[in-house]
Amino acid sequence: MWIDLSPLFKNRDFRYLYIGQFVSMFGTMLSLVALPFQIYELTESTFAVGLLGVVELVPLLCTAFIGGALADVMDRKKLLLWSELGMTLGCGVLLANSLMPEPNLWLIYIVSGLLSALSGLHRPSLDAMFPRLVAHDEIQAASVLASLRGTVSMIGGPAAAGLCISYFGLPWTFAIDLSTFIISIIAIALIKSMVPTEKQDRPSIKSVGEAIRYAVKRHELLGTYVVDFAAMVFAMPNALFPAIADSLGGTKYLGWLYSAPAVGALVVTVISAWTKNVKRHGRAVIIAATFWGLSMIAFGLAPNIWLMLLFLALAGAADGISGIFRLTIWNETIPDNIRGRMASLEMISYMSGPLLGNTYAGFIASMTSTQVAITTGGSLCVVGVFLSAILLPGFWKYYRH
Repeated sequence: MWIDLSPLFKNRDFRYLYIGQFVSMFGTMLSLVALPFQIYELTESTFAVGLLGVVELVPLLCTAFIGGALADVMDRKKLLLWSELGMTLGCGVLLANSLMPEPNLWLIYIVSGLLSALSGLHRPSLDAMFPRLVAHDEIQAASVLASLRGTVSMIGGPAAAGLCISYFGLPWTFAIDLSTFIISIIAIALIKSMVPTEKQDRPSIKSVGEAIRYAVKRHELLGTYVVDFAAMVFAMPNALFPAIADSLGGTKYLGWLYSAPAVGALVVTVISAWTKNVKRHGRAVIIAATFWGLSMIAFGLAPNIWLMLLFLALAGAADGISGIFRLTIWNETIPDNIRGRMASLEMISYMSGPLLGNTYAGFIASMTSTQVAITTGGSLCVVGVFLSAILLPGFWKYYRH
């Protein structure tokens, strides 16, 4: 019934990388809350907060395929290390800007874009490293642990950010994030180098095209990208949380709103042993993503904070289940020689979705209301997932042997 922790005890490098990224992700969640809050505080505009999504998306799209191609030909440890050093510097600039009497909005956008560009180099290497650090029969357990890392960070990070912003201010929030990067860099330095398993051609547009063609031919892979993208674009209203918290009475609710989905995801992750008995992974992803959309519709219609948090937690539980099976499909079916490039496709789907979702939600809310933006987004998510099940029959029928 309970989560399998054995990959952490059996594999030294997996343990170091996992712990370092756990700490770093916690800090990243602090800034994920602090940046929209800071922009809303400076502008009082949901559109300005949503614009942050576009500012972060464009650089990400420019570097994601580069990062994936490099991860297939370079030492992945080295690429990860240099990326984190750059992200540490960017976090330091955000800290310095927050200490100014009048923080510069344009600087927030520029640094956020640069950090997103660095994520495009960082994340493919990270995702491509994990399957090589554990045995094949430990991949699903490692996927569950990755989900645990994300959900705990998404609970603790936003909750800590809400408290930190309320009681100590934005500079302390960015300072904590900066310190977590230092811990992560030390952890990465302790693991072994990870060069390609076989000789690879130099990165090129042709090599990127090879990965795209591979994904298009595999319905089970393409389906995970499409479903996740639809769910995050239409039904990920994080950009509206500062405005919702403000309408409810203050920043003390901000951390709760950000953390509630992760609470639901954490519960299903901790009791995730049952997932080993599920063989139809594609069907599980589709059902879970549909439930995410329905929960977001209920969140938009909820009349008070407690029901809002309940439906956000249910949405998070659905996303946690979907995430476990998506990660398992990715890690078990992708050959190592294209894993970096496939990780870049994966990253574009799950990172560009929320960024576009922030822009969508901010724009619709500025034209109508937060409730309309959330409920219509949840409805479009359900429609998108339903269409993916019809148009990608191989995804719906995918069976794990």
